[in-house]
Amino acid sequence: MQEYTPYQENIIKRYYENRDSIMQQKIADLTTDLFLAEGKKRTQIWKRIGAALTQLGVPQETIDDLTAADDSAAFAEWVKANVKAD
Repeated sequence: MQEYTPYQENIIKRYYENRDSIMQQKIADLTTDLFLAEGKKRTQIWKRIGAALTQLGVPQETIDDLTAADDSAAFAEWVKANVKAD
């Protein structure tokens, strides 16, 4: 098992304490990117959004519905209504 310095342990601890906030910010950034993306890039962004939503505990059925709709504006509204901001 790898041992970490106290400084590294502190960084890891803070990351996990703020993980929800980090994921919320990531989803906000990806939402902006989604509006600008086309083609393959858009598909990649949807995959990244799905992974971030999974880490936030959003049900897979909801993620699948959002992805299948492929509607940037509707997704932005969903994020506004369902992803709590700190």
